Amino acid sequence: MDGIEIFVNGKARDCSGTSPHVRLLDWLRAEGLTGAKEGCAEGECGACAVLVARPDGHSGSRWTSLNACLPPALAFDGQEIVTAEGLGTVAGPGAVEDLHPVQREMADRGGSQCGYCTPGFICSMAAEYYRPDRSPAQASRDTGTGAVGEDHATDDECGPNGFDLHALSGNLCRCTGYRPIRDAAYALGTPPDADPLLDRQNRPAPPARHTSIDRGARFLRPGTLAEALQVMQENPDAKPVAGATDLGVEVNLRHSRPPLVLAIDRLDELRTIAFDDGLVEIGAALTLSDVERGLDGRVPLLAQLFPQFASRLIRNAATLGGNLSTGSPIGDSAPVLLALDATVVLCSLDGEREVPLSEYYTGYRQSVRKPHELLRAVRIPLPLAESTAFYKISKRRFDDISSVSVGIALQVADGVITSARIGLGGVAATPIRALATEEVLLNQPWTADTVARAAAVMAGEGTPIDDMRASALYRQALLGQALLRFHAADAPTLEVSK
Repeated sequence: MDGIEIFVNGKARDCSGTSPHVRLLDWLRAEGLTGAKEGCAEGECGACAVLVARPDGHSGSRWTSLNACLPPALAFDGQEIVTAEGLGTVAGPGAVEDLHPVQREMADRGGSQCGYCTPGFICSMAAEYYRPDRSPAQASRDTGTGAVGEDHATDDECGPNGFDLHALSGNLCRCTGYRPIRDAAYALGTPPDADPLLDRQNRPAPPARHTSIDRGARFLRPGTLAEALQVMQENPDAKPVAGATDLGVEVNLRHSRPPLVLAIDRLDELRTIAFDDGLVEIGAALTLSDVERGLDGRVPLLAQLFPQFASRLIRNAATLGGNLSTGSPIGDSAPVLLALDATVVLCSLDGEREVPLSEYYTGYRQSVRKPHELLRAVRIPLPLAESTAFYKISKRRFDDISSVSVGIALQVADGVITSARIGLGGVAATPIRALATEEVLLNQPWTADTVARAAAVMAGEGTPIDDMRASALYRQALLGQALLRFHAADAPTLEVSK
């Protein structure tokens, strides 16, 4: 298919000769837009951040920050992108006519030193600057994006202008220091009504295009789920891709070159949230940010997960379907979904089948999903347990790989534990349920003695190993402490409600 183009900073640029494995970052830099940089090539530093117009309801759009180093350029056929060069207006070569407010504040407050990270910071800040629901009123309440058990009023991570500092959690700076960058973020006002990028959000985002190109390897964006399933039936080596937050790393660092990249991120059938009488169903291709907004805290355990899952840049692209399909034993969503007793819906041309997540994994990065099947949705049964917690232990507070992750969901009635589900990550070849611990807890009084016995059992769950993130002994200690920590925090609440 000819005529593949991407709209960058308001101008259409031809992308027809691009290989399916060329990243958006490389394509932009080849086009002369060198503000976006490569730092880590795995979505951790944010030096490559750009803005993309994404749907925000039926009639509006939202400027969304993404890592350009991970997705293929062809995934943006027909889409609108703004780079750091497109934020301000330029009178001529080297002559700046009018800096964007984000750029002006960064300059005035000393938010840039060597400048390498600055364009990425500016794009992430601009996405938050244009966030539709940002307002000074948010500074006095918890927006749901702070660390577990904290709100922005106490952890100083939401400014007086409503700027959520977690919008910058995926951007790293090595020389300026974060205080002047934070000062710049907190000094931003509201966009003026005449701001063209603000006005752009009042119109729908560009629809997904049916894209097909063959440049040695193939890139295909099907128009429907049925078409995608037909392609997978005929091409068992096809690589389904949504946010490319995992595949992008494989391409960059391990030189993976799948012969057929199948883009499924914009398929309507994979992008729904539905509450039924007995369950909530979440589409596998919804980004985590979309899921977070769509659920709006109605699944508290997931609400605890989201701010600890990588960074906002990653959550703007990553999906539950992708995180589960990779089969990583340290994927953060699996322990939470195991605690929620979730199932996954697998679909193919033969129909659908529903598999409990606890039975989905068969080995390290292996599952029961067949090559011609897609993970269509995740289902969580209702009602939800009343007391839940997610603990992620890692070397950094945010944007890090977990050493151990624990999802807990308990139901207590009249002081007795009537339901217990615990999901664990980082302690075995796959995410697992702590079945032995659950058995110790079930039908026992919710007391310190019960929890102490269960914690001793939980320390022996899984087969933890020594690696660069933690030792096996440390992981065992963390497992035991997680349950004690949960009891210390939640026992008063459960005792009051019994």
